Amino acid sequence: MKIAVIGGTGLIGSQVVKILNASGHEAVPHSPSTGLDLLSGKGLPEALAGPDVVVNLTNSPTSDEASLGFFQTTMDNLLLAARSAGVGHAVVLSIVGAELVPDLVYYRAKVLQEDILKAGPVPYSIVRATQFFEFIDTVLSWTSDDKTVRLPATRIQPIASADVAQAVAEVCVRAPLQGTRNVAGPEVFTLDELGRITLAAHGDQRTVVTDNNAGKYAAASSDVLIAKGDAVIAKTTYRDWLAR
Repeated sequence: MKIAVIGGTGLIGSQVVKILNASGHEAVPHSPSTGLDLLSGKGLPEALAGPDVVVNLTNSPTSDEASLGFFQTTMDNLLLAARSAGVGHAVVLSIVGAELVPDLVYYRAKVLQEDILKAGPVPYSIVRATQFFEFIDTVLSWTSDDKTVRLPATRIQPIASADVAQAVAEVCVRAPLQGTRNVAGPEVFTLDELGRITLAAHGDQRTVVTDNNAGKYAAASSDVLIAKGDAVIAKTTYRDWLAR
């Protein structure tokens, strides 16, 4: 199969391209560095001339109100071009529990992206993943200083980006789901607990203080960010990933 990977040079996209090409498919990465501008539509007709599948792994440059406009415009442009080119399957990567955290604008923007895809003219699949291991350090940095890291006891189920990429690649080469597949890591942590594990692994002597009002994830209550039902559970544990 020929697959256009929009956002194919990023964390997930570059791994998806590698997995697909190693499996005998023809995956072509597209991004601003290759001449594609999804906001303006520049380069889209060329990128979608020939592929059987398009997977959209682009991300909004901000997580504020502007992210809503970003996903609206980019999805409208992508689906219009995909329909014109006769692409038979569109795939996007989203977030487990996104619709359950309306106080986070970025999560609302991802739900908007999903809704546009569902209502669009191209058969589709949505892969929803939990928080990536690779972003845990960034999450800790939001509410930290020289001595402490303040984190809520929000329950999360993080996953390695490599496992997310594998799940996306598998969906790309199968029939459209016309629905959603959830993927998550094998362990559930509270975020403050995960912070302590992370700092210990890095030899960081700062103290984690549990503060249920600290940071963006304070807006997520109960188990909204935990995968439910028939989610695909990856094998890579957080401690094994840290030890690499």
